[in-house]
Amino acid sequence: MNTVKNYLSLIKFSHTIFAMPFAMIGFFLGVAGAAVSIVPGWHTPVFLDEFSEAQYFSFTGQLAIKLLLVIGCMIFARSAAMAFNRYLDRSFDAKNPRTAIREIPAGILQANNVLLFTIINCVLFIVCTFFINRLCFYLSPFALLVVLGYSYTKRFTPLCHLVLGLGLSLAPIGAYLAVAGQFSLLPILFSLTVIFWVSGFDIIYALQDEEFDKSQNLYSIPASLGKAKALRVSELLHVISSACVIAAGFYGDFGWLYWIGIAVFAGMLFYQHSIIKPTDLRRVNLAFMTANGIASVVFAVFVIADLFVN
Repeated sequence: MNTVKNYLSLIKFSHTIFAMPFAMIGFFLGVAGAAVSIVPGWHTPVFLDEFSEAQYFSFTGQLAIKLLLVIGCMIFARSAAMAFNRYLDRSFDAKNPRTAIREIPAGILQANNVLLFTIINCVLFIVCTFFINRLCFYLSPFALLVVLGYSYTKRFTPLCHLVLGLGLSLAPIGAYLAVAGQFSLLPILFSLTVIFWVSGFDIIYALQDEEFDKSQNLYSIPASLGKAKALRVSELLHVISSACVIAAGFYGDFGWLYWIGIAVFAGMLFYQHSIIKPTDLRRVNLAFMTANGIASVVFAVFVIADLFVN
């Protein structure tokens, strides 16, 4: 039991709260499109009249299986990415007082076991995509290349934050592809939202390691520009993220629930910038975890609810 707890701590399982809600948005966008193609007005009482009982249970049963597979993909891909990051950065983590307590430098988990854990999760991710559809299966190596490749980027570019955002942005489009089997602009707009949102709050998190990154010749926006300018870049990225989610609202012709969700999402972005100053990083974890967790979960709830009532 302690081993399971240690691995959950290693991969920061609670941080799944960032990308998982957007994966659910992508999934239910695909569900809405699939259902409309079968029965117009699928979310109204007419839906039950038009579907035979056999069609209804077949449709919902297939969706339930795909939902479980999508959740599996999210968990396995993210676990692989986090474990690989901890494995690759173990020497840096041991030197940084903030990260020296992590599982590998603290001797709680062995590096080779963490690497094996990474490989197992990669295999399980690919297996899940195989049972979803052919397109997802063919794209799975590229997805792993992005989420695992991020761990190398801090060694050569301050744009590493955007690569992390790119990795998490695969969640909504990937979940949509699981259901629809083809690309569409709307889930891509949500993916763009995630890229700029995640990269913006990752810059805030990286403020804590500005001096350490400089001492180790590691790259980040704070290390390259300093705290004050890095916060301005983060603000700009969050403005772009808000613009993307607003564009998605107009393009998708969403209703009033969606716009309430946007208000909460944008409000949480504004809030996290209001509590972080270049000279005061005491509330970084509040901005990073709490504000962004609320932003993603509440926004997803309102978007999905809007799909059913609009």
